[in-house]
Amino acid sequence: MTQLNTNTTGPVVPDSILETVAKTIKGLSAEQKLFVEGYIRGLREATAGLSTASSADLLESKELVVLFGSESGNSEALADATAKAARKRGFTSRVIDMADTQPKDLVGLRNLLVIVSTWGEGDPPETAESFYHALMGASAPRLPELHYSVLALGDTSYEQFCATGKAIDSRLEALGAARIYPRVDCDVDYDALFQSWSNESLDSFDRLLASKSSVIEVLGEQAEPVVAEPVVYNRKNPFAAELSEKVLLNGRGSNKETMHLEFSLKGSGITYAPGDSLAVVPQNCELVVGAILKASKLDPDSPVNLKDEQCTLREALTSRLDVTTLSAPVLKRYSELAENSKLENLLKPDNKFLLNEYISGRDLADLISEFPAKQINPDALVALTRKLPPRLYSIASSQKAHPDAVNLTVAVVRYDAHGRERKGVCSTFLADRLAKGQKAEVFVTPNKHFKLPENPETPIIMVGPGTGIAPFRAFIEERAAIGANGRSWLFFGDQHFLTDFLYQLEWKEYLADGKLTRMDLAFSRDQPKKVYVQDRMRERSRDLYAWLEEGAVFYVCGDATKMAVDVDKALHDCVAREAGLDADGAAEYVAGLKKQKRYLRDVY
Repeated sequence: MTQLNTNTTGPVVPDSILETVAKTIKGLSAEQKLFVEGYIRGLREATAGLSTASSADLLESKELVVLFGSESGNSEALADATAKAARKRGFTSRVIDMADTQPKDLVGLRNLLVIVSTWGEGDPPETAESFYHALMGASAPRLPELHYSVLALGDTSYEQFCATGKAIDSRLEALGAARIYPRVDCDVDYDALFQSWSNESLDSFDRLLASKSSVIEVLGEQAEPVVAEPVVYNRKNPFAAELSEKVLLNGRGSNKETMHLEFSLKGSGITYAPGDSLAVVPQNCELVVGAILKASKLDPDSPVNLKDEQCTLREALTSRLDVTTLSAPVLKRYSELAENSKLENLLKPDNKFLLNEYISGRDLADLISEFPAKQINPDALVALTRKLPPRLYSIASSQKAHPDAVNLTVAVVRYDAHGRERKGVCSTFLADRLAKGQKAEVFVTPNKHFKLPENPETPIIMVGPGTGIAPFRAFIEERAAIGANGRSWLFFGDQHFLTDFLYQLEWKEYLADGKLTRMDLAFSRDQPKKVYVQDRMRERSRDLYAWLEEGAVFYVCGDATKMAVDVDKALHDCVAREAGLDADGAAEYVAGLKKQKRYLRDVY
């Protein structure tokens, strides 16, 4: 016989039911308990003939959207981390990509966090362009119920630092939304600022909700079991990957220096997909470090204090700090030490052209040499610069073909400027200063916007001159590994057929066995008139358009400043010619490809 609860001050409930309730709620999260509380309250109010608006409001007030716009994947990763942190506080959080929404979808939202990067000279990420322009447009909706905060990602080496985040922040306010926490603008070293912004903005939402509700968590908090999480390798915790192979891909006599590199991921648990990037944490060239020490006349063994550690000045300049990138902020900080009229003149607002001209091709050693500072000490020197950022490279392998490894295709950068030889920081680190058997710190940066079609039967068109070939090598390896039957067409180009045909034997084998359907090549220096991939596209416009009409996905990877622009123009021309459209009609067709996620770019 069931024993009844005899507590005369409360309802009579069978102990068996109380035990069932207790067992049920014990395993629930705080977020789930809050939902159950609102559900029960709603049932009670409905039974009493009362409005359930208060319950609905309670649940709705705990909804939080994290909206992101990303070019390289950093904003997306931070958005996921923010949503996870919000869920631990009891919010019902969800992450939305600007590529998949429009401003009208924000109507009715109450809690919003925005994380967005700036691309190029102040532009929004390519996948966020539609959302951004609609938000800035005259038809953008009013958002009077919305509370928000913005985290802007940028790079101080660009004049329009964090321009997209700043514009979105101002526009949301103009549309009637209330800024719950001030915007934070981040340089490439964003970890500490992001963590602070995430914590403080979520605290602000907590305070807002506390002021609106006196709800008591009657179900009580139960300690959730602690589960050991696997090690995650990321910006804060990169993996030390051993370099197992390094091969020069160019032939003798080439003007190019392109390296194929293979890193071991054995034991790391790291996974990646074709289209993702590998971030490499580099070290600065010892010659550059030596030039800085010589110009500053400082002791390389002097101790210096960084944000999170103490080390020697040489160590800081070698592996912690960005000493090759000059920017207006760096010059402004140094000007306070140098007190040089010529340098001060460069920094005047009407001398932006001269400033940009000076910055191009120079580094910290040049600045200190040309404008000596009478009073400079080790801590003042390191305070001039930012943290050395990792470099991202498109992954050139499929993990299905290389389970414990990741491959890169890296163009080594070397040039002369202002009387000195200049070297790409990471490319020459990999080519000159990292030997087989040595380790480099790496982590994967996912790119969900540059992926193979879910349907392996879908045809793909790949345009990747030079090192832009990297992700397409991964694409074909992946499709070969899974036995995909979808057709594939590669446009590749470089300077010379004999010396610069990257992975030539592999591509010929793929053609021979049918894993690659078609390949068109453009070697620009092999004939009097230069020929590029965009020229081959125009020559094959009929077939190119036919593939598009059959549902092909069009990919581009490589240089953003010229190649990608020229390829885009060629695509518009091909569509106009074969479909009989004018410029506006071709633009609408191409815009449709983008909307359908059938025109995807990984450009840099």
